[in-house]
Amino acid sequence: MDVAAIADFYGHDEFAVVGRSGGGPHALACAAFLANRVSRAAVLVSLAPREADGLDWFGGMTDSNVDAYAGPAGRLDRVIARLTAIADSVRDDPARLLAMLNGEMTDDDRRVVADAGIRLGLMRAYAEAVRESPYGWIDDVSAFRAEWGFDPAAVSVPVLLWHGERDVFSPASHSRWLGARIPDAMVVVKSDAAHFDALSVLPDILQWLIADPDSG
Repeated sequence: MDVAAIADFYGHDEFAVVGRSGGGPHALACAAFLANRVSRAAVLVSLAPREADGLDWFGGMTDSNVDAYAGPAGRLDRVIARLTAIADSVRDDPARLLAMLNGEMTDDDRRVVADAGIRLGLMRAYAEAVRESPYGWIDDVSAFRAEWGFDPAAVSVPVLLWHGERDVFSPASHSRWLGARIPDAMVVVKSDAAHFDALSVLPDILQWLIADPDSG
């Protein structure tokens, strides 16, 4: 897989992985398929598998994400057209995506995004994500609508699942569902946090990833 090839290029036999939001399932995939090389995985404000048994997958989720992830495969054409138009707009001005999301953000998210450093980092990430085309974004949305290709219960490495209780983009129930199935998982749900708070706690998460395994 691509991650193994990158690790090989840089000479890393063992490494930790972290994924935030849509990156969460990808981090868990690394932990599942590269268990002999991944030491730990941190997964922040992630989605659970679309077919998650017993989970109200759309419960508490904002309308724009419901529209992107719900419905039969035939609706994907409409989603692709919408994401392509948004990507074209973001390529011209990355701040437009934050403006679009602002109406669905909680006050907690608006507080985090108001930080100049975080706001600049987000805009740079958005611009880079669609610099060549919208199809990386489209591929992610397509993947979230489909089966993951692995059982979270097969993840054997230590996993930290972090979530904000007030998250409306990927509700905290998704991390609770994952935590109940991943054997060596620690679930942290902050009652006064939302989706973008994951950016603020990332330094602490990185410390956990590189900590001595015997330290917990």
